[in-house]
Amino acid sequence: MAETKPAGTLGVAIVGAGMMGAVHSRASRLAGAQIKGIATSSPERAKEAAAQLGIGRAYSNADEAIADPAVQVIHICTPNSTHYPLAMAALAAGKHVVCEKPLATSLADAKALANAAHSAQRVAAVPFVYRYHPMVREARALVKDGTVGALQLIHGSYLQDWLLGRDDTNWRVDAALGGPSRAFADIGSHWCDLIEWISGERFESVVATLQTTMKDRPAGSVATFSAVTPDASAARQAVTTEDIAGALFRTQAGVLTTLTVSQVSAGRKNRLWFEIDGANASLVFDQEEPEKLWLGERDSTRLFVRDPSRGSAEQRRLATLPAGHAQGYAQCFEAFVADTYAAIRGETREGLPTFDDGYRSGQIIDAVLGSSKAGAWTQI
Repeated sequence: MAETKPAGTLGVAIVGAGMMGAVHSRASRLAGAQIKGIATSSPERAKEAAAQLGIGRAYSNADEAIADPAVQVIHICTPNSTHYPLAMAALAAGKHVVCEKPLATSLADAKALANAAHSAQRVAAVPFVYRYHPMVREARALVKDGTVGALQLIHGSYLQDWLLGRDDTNWRVDAALGGPSRAFADIGSHWCDLIEWISGERFESVVATLQTTMKDRPAGSVATFSAVTPDASAARQAVTTEDIAGALFRTQAGVLTTLTVSQVSAGRKNRLWFEIDGANASLVFDQEEPEKLWLGERDSTRLFVRDPSRGSAEQRRLATLPAGHAQGYAQCFEAFVADTYAAIRGETREGLPTFDDGYRSGQIIDAVLGSSKAGAWTQI
């Protein structure tokens, strides 16, 4: 299919409601698109979601959304197991696609989607949105310009507690909906994407272990990060996906990298943390305090603070609020969607995560699962 650049305002359809449907719809509007409609698991639920989000049309199903000639971009915010068929159908219909991660629940499907995006010549993006923290851009610039020096060690963690309780549950717990990996695929994938992108390193091999701390949970589901607890007397289902993951990576350049992932760490709401140690300096970033970047040298330390008037060009571009006015996850997502739409218009944006990055993430997830099963180092 020949590539075409859309004229005028982009028409967008949202597929999937819930937390991410709301996040996508808000970011889409702020980027100047028109949301033509929303599709969910049923026509009734679509009508409810359309009313809640102020969207004019409720599609009867996803096929109707994909077929709408007024729509140029499909946003897929549905359970993981549906990503492959929905994204493939959207690409086949000539639509640009924004698909939640993981891109697919199998490596073969992720590869097929990356290939399909190239064949269709469509912009196909995956929301690895932590790339869009301004101080993450500053960290990347400090690695690239030699300030950190030759990399020697990388370590960090991504910790949450929203599945800590015995009665906490969600559709992600069900491997049929979420895929064979949960904690690592859901949040560990963000950390790995971020580290490879900032450092310029590529993970070559991994030894990993996965652990399920909650052997069963209530059947059914509640909304992601919801405070609603299911009836404790409800039927329970066995949990076959991990709550915790530990991984030791070796990069192609031989840099050792350690990662701890958990969705059952009390008090940790969404703590993505990393340290990159080089021959000259070390960098530390904490997603829960995203306005700061710590740089340590042998004789001194410095604290970089987000500021649109100084720092690297990409930090300044993404620092949309004045210094001292905190930016966070919402601004990251908004910048990601804006960059996606810019790419659709034919503009170039640094660091836009595409289906190729989604496939790369799938390679890492597949190797982590294989290593945990074999109890051995596994090539990526």
